[in-house]
Amino acid sequence: MKYSITATIAAAFSLAFSHAAEIGKEAPAFTATNVKNEKVSLSDYKGKVVVLEWLNFGCPFVVKHYSSKNMQKLQSDYTSKDVVWITVNSSAEGKQGYMEASKLAEKIDAEGSKATQVLVDADGAVGKAYGAKVTPHMMIVAKDGTLAYSGAIDSKPSTNAADIEGADPLFANALDAVLAGKEVANAKNEPYGCGVKY
Repeated sequence: MKYSITATIAAAFSLAFSHAAEIGKEAPAFTATNVKNEKVSLSDYKGKVVVLEWLNFGCPFVVKHYSSKNMQKLQSDYTSKDVVWITVNSSAEGKQGYMEASKLAEKIDAEGSKATQVLVDADGAVGKAYGAKVTPHMMIVAKDGTLAYSGAIDSKPSTNAADIEGADPLFANALDAVLAGKEVANAKNEPYGCGVKY
């Protein structure tokens, strides 16, 4: 009986993730609450390029990109090009990485984030819809509403900030291609980081 229940739960999770977002297909619609307790929907940004960045400030891989200011520079550089940048915290309440909206807002400000929106996705609805695996997991929604990229921020899966320089900037390359209307090379690759704490 125990095996049967476990198998059923595993099958349910498998089913949930089997419908995760796919490259070239319409990106899953969502409405979630931001750190200001405002509702934010993907449809609010119809016709724009949207970046989704999964975040957990307790993750050393996230610390690498924030302590070096690499993430903030990417946010600043691309939001200045009319890209919408949405940071998502999908850690469940009680799990590592979870932060109440007010605390997350304070932390985001302290880190100098330039994100357009910061979402509290404690029920994991947005993360699971997109199949977000780790922090940071980077995704790009093209102007036509399709998912154009899902993968790593760069090619060096380490926690050492010194590795950023010299790494292949997979995400930035993809975003440049999307903005130029070109095909994205390596549009789906394995992201690195800490597992999302659903």
